[in-house]
Amino acid sequence: MQKKTQDSKEKQFEELVIDVKSVVKVNKGGRQRRYSATVVIGDRKGKVGLGIGKANEVPDAIKKALQDAQKNIITVPLMDGRTVAHEAIGTAGAARVIIKPAAAGTGVIAGGSVRAILDLAGIRDVSSKSLGARTKLNMARAAMNALKSMKTPEQVAALRGKTVEEILG
Repeated sequence: MQKKTQDSKEKQFEELVIDVKSVVKVNKGGRQRRYSATVVIGDRKGKVGLGIGKANEVPDAIKKALQDAQKNIITVPLMDGRTVAHEAIGTAGAARVIIKPAAAGTGVIAGGSVRAILDLAGIRDVSSKSLGARTKLNMARAAMNALKSMKTPEQVAALRGKTVEEILG
């Protein structure tokens, strides 16, 4: 995993290369080798994006993955600026990820690509569990799906037609 900082037009995103792998297509004339890169970008303030790129060379694949990640940025609702609002389960392929809020000072309890996504999203106290297949790409997609499904107490209250105090108890 490599860390870099990219200067965008208005926002500053950190980028992290989760995975670079070689993929082969077999043709009549022989094998055609290409590279696939998976990249996560985030501003550590609630915005995070995941991108995948394929090219004949590794640097080109990483560039394409960065462009894809910029297109797929989501905003994660943070509670008190440090943890997620509620428990969420995300799935992608055979991979499942459970993300739970944690008490202050707990840290990020996650592994692999899930940890990279949670770190770049700016979540400081969270617990996660990986179930099913453990491929880096599907784990990252499952974590992103779990974060997409997060709602703030204000959003839940608006959907139910109640006040925030009634929701939180």
